[in-house]
Amino acid sequence: MIRAGIVGITGYTGEELLKMLMRHSGVKLCAVYGRNHGKNIANVYPAFSGLNLKICPIDAQDITKNCDVVFLALPHGVSFDIVSQLIESNIKIIDLSADFRINDVKIYEQWYNVKHCAGKYLSNAVYGLCEINGEKIRNAKLVSNPGCYPTSTLLACAPSLKNEIIDFNGIIIDSKSGISGAGRTAAKNYFNTEHPNFTSYKVAGTHRHIPEIEQELSKMANSKIMITFTPHIMPVERGMFTTVYLNLKRPCCSCEIVEAYKDFYNDTPFIKILDEDKMPSIKSVINTNYCEIALKVDKRTNKLIIVSAIDNLVKGAAGQAIQNMNIMFNLPESTGFF
Repeated sequence: MIRAGIVGITGYTGEELLKMLMRHSGVKLCAVYGRNHGKNIANVYPAFSGLNLKICPIDAQDITKNCDVVFLALPHGVSFDIVSQLIESNIKIIDLSADFRINDVKIYEQWYNVKHCAGKYLSNAVYGLCEINGEKIRNAKLVSNPGCYPTSTLLACAPSLKNEIIDFNGIIIDSKSGISGAGRTAAKNYFNTEHPNFTSYKVAGTHRHIPEIEQELSKMANSKIMITFTPHIMPVERGMFTTVYLNLKRPCCSCEIVEAYKDFYNDTPFIKILDEDKMPSIKSVINTNYCEIALKVDKRTNKLIIVSAIDNLVKGAAGQAIQNMNIMFNLPESTGFF
């Protein structure tokens, strides 16, 4: 039985991790850590009234003593200290913040406006996009869980880049997230004052997931890639819907590309490549770890249009983190989900 701990329990991601780990047959949730230490978890989440688990102060020695794996569900810029203390221990670390996603310290500091205090450990971190980096994850001690926007985009684009179907220039990404992606406080304010509303934000190359997406797309393509990325907020609590527009290198038909994608993701339990006549929907993926992907060729403009849908709190956060844990402990990737 894997002994697991969660650091940071009061946000959407911490709550989702709690739910999912509680029903994982291979895991014993041994400890939760956070700023509300001293309280029982049931005081924070009444739905867990039967769970006699007290929130502890964040302490590296206690984590090392009680856990085989720890999930860091902390704000960006907060994971440096605890990772630095845990990295030399035998514990496996899955960080759900952006603190170890960006390979270049200067780029991280430019986009997140935080001084990176653990740059020497970036080489230890494996980018936890399970369907692409599975073998690296298997041997990792520190996994950096991808962001939700990058997950929906990278899974949509990977086969096209690796099979050299598309031109690497002029990639346009239009992505829409449920309000939970902005965090619990922002969601509360939204539902109290603005709901229902639909709006774009961080337009014209200012969203901080851009360097993460460009970094990983460039690795897949083995070539420098820049993107145009526009995020939006949908009037729903959870879910993410991404549309990517790419220029084809050569004339292709939709059926050819659909088959290439099905072949690429053949052995992956959570990627659903839809047939030509179907489109993804957030309703189909809510509360699951699935990513639905559909592909259409616009012959008139010679563009490939890729549409993907995920649950931003599951495949885009907690679910992918647990999938990473399964890989790190040599369990089937779907353990705890079905």
